[in-house]
This record gives sequence, structure tokens and C-alpha cells, in this order.
Amino acid sequence: MPHLKPKAPIVIAIDGTSASGKSTNSKLVAKALNFVHVDTGAMYRTLAWYCLKQRVDVQDDKAVAAACRRWKTALKCDDGIAYLEVGGYYPATEIRTAEVSAAVPHVAAVPKVRDWMKKTQRECLKFGSLVMEGRDIGTNVFPETDFKYYLDAKLEERSRRRAADGIQENLAARDQRDSQRAAAPLMIALGAKVINNSLMTAEQTSGTILADIKKRTADREKRAVKGATTEKLKR
Repeated sequence: MPHLKPKAPIVIAIDGTSASGKSTNSKLVAKALNFVHVDTGAMYRTLAWYCLKQRVDVQDDKAVAAACRRWKTALKCDDGIAYLEVGGYYPATEIRTAEVSAAVPHVAAVPKVRDWMKKTQRECLKFGSLVMEGRDIGTNVFPETDFKYYLDAKLEERSRRRAADGIQENLAARDQRDSQRAAAPLMIALGAKVINNSLMTAEQTSGTILADIKKRTADREKRAVKGATTEKLKR
């Protein structure tokens, strides 16, 4: 698929359950379109890592919110990847530990944290068009985008994928926490294309997304031309 060259930055929102292939497919789509890739989960992980490093009790909402207010961060973009730097350092390896993984759901459920993250994630538009993955992109961060996708797979398949990565996680419990939290819960965004990729490869999944983006882009251009023609006739 040829690179899109929109007149104004656009956002491809890819949400979904844990181990549904959000990261892999977001990277493939971003590469195909030459867009900036934004892993919002990594941003929450960065805060969780910071809290653990500062010995903040991640189950204390007020303490986590206070840490989010005071930490010194900078939004960076290198090689088509946007991320949060803390004190001039990006803990790329550290945020993937089991300890951070266990802390993330608690940190991500804090409403003040989600407010801060939403504001910061929207600022990523300064880098250009985005492929942004997460759990509330189409519902909360960029609800206005025309390009919304929700990935899912059977629990057994998602658990198998996690195990193949050497990670043991109770995905059913994580799904329940994500969908029942008060602040920006995980849900299917209005107008999102739902893709169950239980039996699909990453190439098939990303190919489905890219084909739909191409179709939606063509439909949007047709509407724009039709609108311009109608406006011209009114004159």
C-alpha cells in the first residue's frame, strides 16, 4: 500500500484486549503508511516504572496522581516512534519487567493519570500522522478520528501468545479490570471495525486494517468532493 500523504495529520486508533496483537499490527501499519507509532501502553508503563523507582505505592491513587503531577518528562520521537523520556532517559527495557507489568493496571486506573496521559498523547500530533495503540484511543483520546479499529482474539489464543513471549498473566482478570474501571474503560469505539484475529497472522491482520484505511480514505475523499460540488452549485 502506498504511503498516505494527508493534508493534515490523521490518527489511526488501534484498541483492543491484552495480547490481541495491538503492538505488532500497529507497528506494521505505521511502517506501511510511514506514520509515527505511539504505544500508549508504554507510556503508562513508564509511569509505573517511575512510581516503583520512587517507591510510590501504586495502589494508592492519590500518591500515584501526585507522582504523575511532579515527574519530569519530555515527549520525544525518534525513528518514527513516540515515547516519554524521564529525566532525559527512556527506560525501554525496564518497563517490560514482570514487576512493572503487575503495577501498570493499578497506575492506569487512576483518573488523574488518564487525564494527564490523554493530554500528552494528543500532543503527539505535533509529530505528524499517527498510528496509536491502546485501550481507549478511539473512545477517549481521539474519538473524532475516522479510523478506529478494535482487535480481539479468543482468551485461549491470547494466553498462548503471552506464554510464547515468556509472560504469565491472568488475562481474564486484566480484561475485567480494564473494562470495569471508572476512568476511560476498555470498550469498542463507535464506528470501529472489530477484527477477531484468533486464526489470523499478523500480516493478515495488518493487511485487513490497511485495506480498510484505503477504503475509508477513498470514501472520505468522495464525500469531500461531493460536498465541494454541492457548495459550488449553491453559489
